[in-house]
Amino acid sequence: MIDDPMDRIAAALERMSPAPLDTPDFDAAAAFVWQTGPDRLEPVAHVSRVPLDLLLGVERSRDTLLANTRQFAQGLPANNALLWGARGMGKSSLVKAIHGALEVDFRQLKIVELHREDLPSVGRLLNVLRQAPDARFILFCDDLSFSHDDQHYKSLKAVLDGGIEGRPDNVILYATSNRRHLMPRDMIENERGNAINPSEAVEEKVSLSDRFGLWLGFHACDQDQYLAMIRGYCAAYGVKIDDDTLWAEAIEWQATRGSRSGRVAWQYFCDLAGRQGVAI
Repeated sequence: MIDDPMDRIAAALERMSPAPLDTPDFDAAAAFVWQTGPDRLEPVAHVSRVPLDLLLGVERSRDTLLANTRQFAQGLPANNALLWGARGMGKSSLVKAIHGALEVDFRQLKIVELHREDLPSVGRLLNVLRQAPDARFILFCDDLSFSHDDQHYKSLKAVLDGGIEGRPDNVILYATSNRRHLMPRDMIENERGNAINPSEAVEEKVSLSDRFGLWLGFHACDQDQYLAMIRGYCAAYGVKIDDDTLWAEAIEWQATRGSRSGRVAWQYFCDLAGRQGVAI
């Protein structure tokens, strides 16, 4: 029986504290998703991605990120990367496609998805990944952004280059965002207008994106790029359609969506392939 109040408090804290996470079997899969409550790395048997050569209109970003990732897989210096810009232009698809292209030759290259809401637990995740020095981990955070009252960005700073331990040598961070500085412009302007020292307040906010060694911009495609994307999908999957019909249908499709992007091109192609009875 526990009589001492301090003993009761210690026992309660021990029940509340999660047990240390066993080192996962990283040979079980090439991709994992970090889950909390309790902490665990869930293996992903099949990653949803498209082949790298089907990502058209982003060749410069593709080549840069591919070279950076290959260096990392080889154990050479490489940079954290922020992929920012227009929605639907293949930012997250590029990260997954590059991992898929390289993990065939570099079996030690793994990808771990970290959800934005789980950023406060990133220190615990890094401790797990640090225990597997023979593996190389792309820590992937998709659709990353922060609001004015969001303090999660401070957790991310430690991953990039802060903290006494620093980022493990076998971990690199790739993040995607619609915002170049990860925070809305009005938030930055508000900080500038309300702070005692405006420049210091803004520096605190934008210094997060500065910690990424690579900034890769993705911009809205023009009509020729949009049609070329669809034509590339048709060639890859054997879908036959004449140019006039493709042009008329694809332009109408993007007009009804109110935007033109790689995502819209893929959605039209899925509809086209389905009408023709072609499996993809």
